[in-house]
Amino acid sequence: MPHFTVVPVQDNSPSNYDSLEGINWVDYRDTGQGGYPGHGDTVSSDGHGNHKEDSPFLSTSDSASKRSDYYDKNLALFEEELDIRPKVSSLLSRLVSYTNVTQGAKEHEEAESADASRRQVPKVTKCYFHYNQDICNNVVLKDFSLFYFTMLTAISMSAIATNGVVPAGGAYFMISRSLGPEFGGAVGLCFYLGTTFAAAMYILGAIEIFLKYLIPQAAIFHPADIHAGSGAMLNNMRVYGTICLSLMAVVVFVGVKYVNKLASLFLACVIISIVSIYAGAVKSIFHPPEFPICMLGNRTLARDLFDVCGKTVVVGNDTVPSQLWKNFCSSENSSSAHCDEYFLHNNVTEIQGIPGLASGIIKENLWGDYMEKGQILEKASLPSVDVHGSMETFGFYVSADIATSFTLLVGIFFPSATGIMAGSNRSGDLRDAQKSIPIGTILAITTTSLVYFSSVVLFGACIEGVVLRDKFGDAVNKNLVVGTLSWPSPWVIVIGSFFSTVGAGLQSLTGAPRLLQAIAKDNIIPFLRVFGHGKANGEPTWALLLTGLIAELGILIASLDMVAPILSMFFLMCYLFVNLACAVQTLLRTPNWRPRFRYYHWALSFLGMSMCLALMFISSWYYAIVAMGIAGMIYKYIEYQGAEKEWGDGIRGLSLSAARYSLLRLEAGPPHTKNWRPQLLVLLKLDEDLHVKYPRMLTFASQLKAGKGLTIVGSVIQGNFLECYGETQASEQAIKNMMEIERVKGFCQVVVASKVREGIAHLIQSCGLGGMKHNTVVMGWPYGWRQSEDPRAWKTFINTVRCTTAAHLALMVPKNVSFYPSNHERFSDGYIDVWWIVHDGGMLMLLPFLLKQHKVWRKCKMRIFTVAQMDDNSIQMKKDLATFLYQLRLEAEVEVVEMHDSDISAYTYERTLMMEQRSQMLKQMRLSIAERDREAQLVKDRHSLIRMGSLYSDEEEETIEVLPEKNQMTWTSEKMEAERRNRNNAPENFRELISIKPDQSNVRRMHTAVKLNEVIVNRSHDARLVLLNMPGPPRNQEGDENYMEFLEVLTEGLERVLLVRGGGREVITIYS
Repeated sequence: MPHFTVVPVQDNSPSNYDSLEGINWVDYRDTGQGGYPGHGDTVSSDGHGNHKEDSPFLSTSDSASKRSDYYDKNLALFEEELDIRPKVSSLLSRLVSYTNVTQGAKEHEEAESADASRRQVPKVTKCYFHYNQDICNNVVLKDFSLFYFTMLTAISMSAIATNGVVPAGGAYFMISRSLGPEFGGAVGLCFYLGTTFAAAMYILGAIEIFLKYLIPQAAIFHPADIHAGSGAMLNNMRVYGTICLSLMAVVVFVGVKYVNKLASLFLACVIISIVSIYAGAVKSIFHPPEFPICMLGNRTLARDLFDVCGKTVVVGNDTVPSQLWKNFCSSENSSSAHCDEYFLHNNVTEIQGIPGLASGIIKENLWGDYMEKGQILEKASLPSVDVHGSMETFGFYVSADIATSFTLLVGIFFPSATGIMAGSNRSGDLRDAQKSIPIGTILAITTTSLVYFSSVVLFGACIEGVVLRDKFGDAVNKNLVVGTLSWPSPWVIVIGSFFSTVGAGLQSLTGAPRLLQAIAKDNIIPFLRVFGHGKANGEPTWALLLTGLIAELGILIASLDMVAPILSMFFLMCYLFVNLACAVQTLLRTPNWRPRFRYYHWALSFLGMSMCLALMFISSWYYAIVAMGIAGMIYKYIEYQGAEKEWGDGIRGLSLSAARYSLLRLEAGPPHTKNWRPQLLVLLKLDEDLHVKYPRMLTFASQLKAGKGLTIVGSVIQGNFLECYGETQASEQAIKNMMEIERVKGFCQVVVASKVREGIAHLIQSCGLGGMKHNTVVMGWPYGWRQSEDPRAWKTFINTVRCTTAAHLALMVPKNVSFYPSNHERFSDGYIDVWWIVHDGGMLMLLPFLLKQHKVWRKCKMRIFTVAQMDDNSIQMKKDLATFLYQLRLEAEVEVVEMHDSDISAYTYERTLMMEQRSQMLKQMRLSIAERDREAQLVKDRHSLIRMGSLYSDEEEETIEVLPEKNQMTWTSEKMEAERRNRNNAPENFRELISIKPDQSNVRRMHTAVKLNEVIVNRSHDARLVLLNMPGPPRNQEGDENYMEFLEVLTEGLERVLLVRGGGREVITIYS
């Protein structure tokens, strides 16, 4: 609750003027048209389809009938505007009958509800998969989903690739030139990491084939028992993987031409392997291969731990326990009961692991069977007695080493679809990238997808489900299942798979360094600059070295299941942004978007982008978050530390489109009172060196705005635009540099005009765009106007005040701005004093609140002083003002100062007399100077053009060029005598100054200024900042110079003063 006190200012003289209680607000924005739309708290109609806000504080009724003939002597400075800026006492008196439920509020809420019901809430389209067919652990579903999104990505990539030349960099180049260096660098680096980890994954696959199927004897580490086999295998893969990586790096370092030659050999091996699989599947119809697996009940047994699939064997004529019996029983005596319960109650059977294409096994493999870690592989169609077996025999069964799910299997299977960027990564080596990338990529995806689909169907139709789920081949004695299915020999598949993975690893090691080199050459990430250098032929030597080190990290991880999700995230992120780049460019319809590839659409790109995003979280949500976090950090680093690049990217175009849309929305009407904030136009003065003369103006603006809203910094250069263009550019740069120093976020505009005041008028009228226009003008005080005989400074100042009033803009004039605090200072205590004399929309209450949001003013307290006249009810003012501030949610101390009407003091009379004498003296001096100059000019240039101006014009006034024939003057003796008499009468004119009697209206205004200044200095001499209503200039322009004197008297003795004039509308409201 605000604190308030009443401080009387004692005066014994009675009042000579009546108080104007109940003066009503007349909105001068639209004289004759009623109130201005958009002011206040409730909404009604003005009959023209516009909304008009009513307010309990600013009444729109006509006040002409209630106007008195006399005004308060203590408010004479504000008397010409009391009809539109009422006294505070008049405002507060209306609060007594004001209720919280205003007329029209209910209708307004109903109207807003109706509008909201007509708006359609955007629906989030959910991408889902139809589980119509699920073959071999849903691999067909994975194939279809991967085919769709890889094809959509390829379409988007083809459109971007054919929209101009694609040099080295591939996907990075396309994304960076379409979405900007920040997105391009972040996604490009992630794609580089993904490609590098892909090389590690392919090498690990090659080593696994080498150690398991080619030369198992080459293993260095051997398991100590059956449970330690995986650890020994991983160690072997680390050693051999490092050796293989080193050899591949040497091949790539020697030259890419050798990689291209080996690629043909590797491709031939892959094609032969695929053909052999189809041949073996066809052969299995007539003659399935012999490929037995041993089952205990319906459980699959690890075949490498026994020799005969049976509980007993016949040796000679005797039946003896088999090795399998010994594994499950503690005694070799077959009659003993010390055996595993499950082993005793279930039979041992041997089934064919590859029954063939005509066996109908596809019916069992049609439905998925996801397994938990440690779950034993079972064939549901075999009979089994469900009894609990011993945990000691668990190692004799084939079990799942990890928990499987659709999301995990998608993440593991996804790297098979990551090759779609292989061509684009080597775009710099292609003869015609625009032609090769679309055709090659789409044909490759189509071919591989057909191979994947048909292979999955063939595997599901030929091979038992337990064999397909046996990850390490334990049930088939480590034999390669696909090799057994193929024809003519399993070695075709083994050798083909080995060379396929080696070739893929070489391709990744070739493309990744070139991608890093392209990023480094763009110089968007400073610390990567060294990797842009290479050999004389352009080979990325340093980038290859870094790629090898990162790939070694992936090899040290050794587990393919751990590498695959990391790989998937980086690739999916790259594909996502390729689709986004195509969609943005298509929707923006930029003139430069003219791809030769025509078979694209923004909806397809968005669908591909959505599928990529969904797959990221489906595969591994935590890896997705980590990948996005890495990309986000790279993005921010490039944004703050990277070099600025202007590539005409789509994000800039998107920003322009969004800005245009927002500006058009803002054109719908003025902002509501709740959304009003000062949008500043700061008028700066430049010195002779085109530097900002008062930088603290910008400091004050930054403290008031705190980075919010609109700030336009404007200045005027006097002269001709054609001649001053260079000065304009230098001035703008100087202002922008100062704005950066003072942390002012906004725009700069410098205009050239023949007259400064016309330039300022142009800024006030034309700054901003659409709904983003300034509503408040900040300008400096004309220091030294008293000491100068030239009236141009204060005339420009007063003209600007009149312009802001005519434009219905608020005005702030910080006086003694050099004493204002910098952004590095902190006020630990003190007050911000508000002297609320007349109500002009609530600016005086809002500005301290905004200033206190800044760290400089945060600890200052707010005090509000208001003035009560003789016939004002101070008690009622206290209650109303306390209620008003409480409803405004403002914390402030309130002090009501009673100013009794008094006779005009001798000091006031003398001060007024001195003011008018000074004004008259300056006029006489300017007259004498003008006459003397005119006489000299006439004598010198009698037959030339005469430039004549007003006696009271400043240097900004336009000179009047008059034709010679209309201004030819003959210098006669009579005119010479007249000029001499004028000079002789000059002393008499100065003597008349002594007998001047001051004008009574000036005396009353001076009385107001003196009285208010005494009260303000007495109460606020120690305040950090004083905010004060700024009186308006006189309607009669002949009193402009006296107006400046009144303002000086009003603010004398105060260190920091902010003079404030409202813009004619309410800017603060009691509603939430």
